[in-house]
Amino acid sequence: MTTSLVIFSYFQFLDLLTTVIFLLHGVQEANPLVRLALRTAPSPLLGLLLVKVAALALGVYCWRMGRQSLLLRMNVLFAILVSWNLLALLARVVGIT
Repeated sequence: MTTSLVIFSYFQFLDLLTTVIFLLHGVQEANPLVRLALRTAPSPLLGLLLVKVAALALGVYCWRMGRQSLLLRMNVLFAILVSWNLLALLARVVGIT
């Protein structure tokens, strides 16, 4: 496995964790596709896990097809997303929001 795929998997795990924390605190999911999965799955957690499995499958596909630049761009996107989630959680904890 290349470093890019390992990093992508790690970002998916971090996004899963921050999303679960948001949901436990009553924060709505912003991504309409993830919102749909949360509503239509037997449980919200299962819907979220299915979305993450699909994302990991996309990451593996990019890795196997030699699309390293796309995988790198997805890593940057998820790094920004996870950072945003952590900042939003921090803001909530310290009472800024």
